[in-house]
Amino acid sequence: MLNKKECVAMLLAGGQGSRLYTLTSKIAKPAVRFGAKYRIIDFPLSNCINSGIDTVGVLTQYQPLVLNDYIGNGQPWDLDRTFGGVHVLPPYQGKKSSDWYKGTANAIYQNIPFMKRYDPSYVIVLSGDHIYKMDYSKMLAFHKENGADATIAVIDVDIKEASRFGIMNTNDDLKIYEFEEKPKNPKSTKASMGIYIFSSDVLYKYLEEDELDKTSENDFGKNIIPKMLNDGLKLYAYPFKGYWKDVGTIDSLHEANMDLLDNPDLDIFDKNWKIYSRNIPYHPHYVASGAKVSHSMITVGCRIEGTVKDSLISSNVTIEEGAEVIDSVIFENTVIKKGAKVHHSIVANDVIVGKNAIVGEMGGKISVVGENVTILDSEKVEAGKIIER
Repeated sequence: MLNKKECVAMLLAGGQGSRLYTLTSKIAKPAVRFGAKYRIIDFPLSNCINSGIDTVGVLTQYQPLVLNDYIGNGQPWDLDRTFGGVHVLPPYQGKKSSDWYKGTANAIYQNIPFMKRYDPSYVIVLSGDHIYKMDYSKMLAFHKENGADATIAVIDVDIKEASRFGIMNTNDDLKIYEFEEKPKNPKSTKASMGIYIFSSDVLYKYLEEDELDKTSENDFGKNIIPKMLNDGLKLYAYPFKGYWKDVGTIDSLHEANMDLLDNPDLDIFDKNWKIYSRNIPYHPHYVASGAKVSHSMITVGCRIEGTVKDSLISSNVTIEEGAEVIDSVIFENTVIKKGAKVHHSIVANDVIVGKNAIVGEMGGKISVVGENVTILDSEKVEAGKIIER
């Protein structure tokens, strides 16, 4: 069959991201800015095209407008295809009823017709809120070599942290014999990354059965995977060794941004595994003669006249003379005025930090300023405080 794709990716991007507070009050979590020039969703989308997967369904729900506009026709990621490409898939009105996506499994279930359009042999299910670089083609080869019904990507975690994750207990050949959701006494350190490859016919069958079960939470980790194990299907754990972080909290988002400055496992300059993004063109960034910039990333369109240290500065940001930005993440179109100090903070887009204002404190909790907020001259934002309009 000519009109057939070996593997289709389904990218779950509808989460509210409530633990990011004001940063996700108006946009979906995968649309949150990251690393000065990217958005979180750039990573799984880039992983897909770099892995040879050119058909991606992006399942949106919460505050989808910015994400929809950002993805557009998929051209920045080479996903503008005549057959395949990227498709935004919101919940829709059917003949009998319309439903919000009720869980990860239900979201994929509602889009079985989309997947079947491409008659894939395999379906990979991804999360839209993780920062990592991964070759899915290697995971798919592992899946096929083992004749698996489902393969789950796992990352090794510290045994002290294992109780926070879904844990896969495996035989020596990595075949899964037990799955435990956040176990009090974990038997292994193989934590689920929320990345699944299914043989498509198996996936359709279990999604349809799960939908008929009115007691189900319609969740892959809580329902689909345990049911497959109970039925004796062949499930394997695929070990991943690279950088991976769930950026679902303010602390983890800040930490992952800072990892771009120091962690060699998160190399965005790797020409062999490019992270693509959609960027609005601005003029080149300008660093004044009296400015001091160290250990930081500065994006196009910025004007830097003050001090920037250990920070990530998005496009079209102005940092005036005498202003100081340290250990912080600044989103686009923000102005830090003369004498202002921004320390250990995340500042969203279109913010004005007034003259001699102080935002955050080194050594304290991370301060967060939401979009379109104006911090008045000489105003002080305490460590750990979240300001929103």
